Amino acid sequence: MNKEFILASNSPRRNELLKLLDIKFTVLASDICEEIMNDLTNEEVVMDLALQKAKHISGLHPNHYVLGFDTLVILNNTPLGKPVDDQDAFRMLKALSGKTHTVLTGCAIVKGSFEEIFYDSAEVEFAELTDDEIYQYIASKEPFDKAGAYGIQGIGAKFIKKINGDYYSVMGMPVHKLYHRLKNL
Repeated sequence: MNKEFILASNSPRRNELLKLLDIKFTVLASDICEEIMNDLTNEEVVMDLALQKAKHISGLHPNHYVLGFDTLVILNNTPLGKPVDDQDAFRMLKALSGKTHTVLTGCAIVKGSFEEIFYDSAEVEFAELTDDEIYQYIASKEPFDKAGAYGIQGIGAKFIKKINGDYYSVMGMPVHKLYHRLKNL
C-alpha cells in the first residue's frame, strides 16, 4: 500500500498491531473530549467515538488517511471504561470474575470527505478471581489504561478462560477487518 496513514491513538498496542499490516504510518493521538450520544447502541458508540477521533486528526491533516479506534468492555449491557483508581479497577475486575462479557472495538478510516466506519467484537469468559488475585493484578498497574481494567495480551491473559471472536479486537484493533478495508482503498 503506497498510501500514508496516521494512527490517531497513543496506544502502544494499536501501534504494534498496525505494524503487522506493513503500512507507512505516523502517530498523532487525538485528545478530543469524547462525546457520547445517549441514544446510541454500544456498537454505535465505539464507531462514533472512533470517528470523532479520526475526524479530529483528519481536520489537521486532510491529505492523509486517518485511523481512529475505540474499545469498550460491555458487561450485562453496561460499558466499563478505563478505571480511574484502584477501587474502580477492583470493582470492574470483581464484576467480570466468573462471567462472560463482550468487547467491542470501533474503527474509522477518514480522509477528507471519505469515511468508512465498522466494528468487531468478541465474547470473553473470565475465570473466577479471588480478591488476592485482583489486588495483585492491580498492583502490577496493568489495568489502568485499559477498558474493563484488564489487558488480554499481558498479565491479564491468565484470567481468560475462553474467547469467542476476534482476539485482536479485544486488544483494540480489528486487524483482519482493517486489513481487508485498507487493501481496497
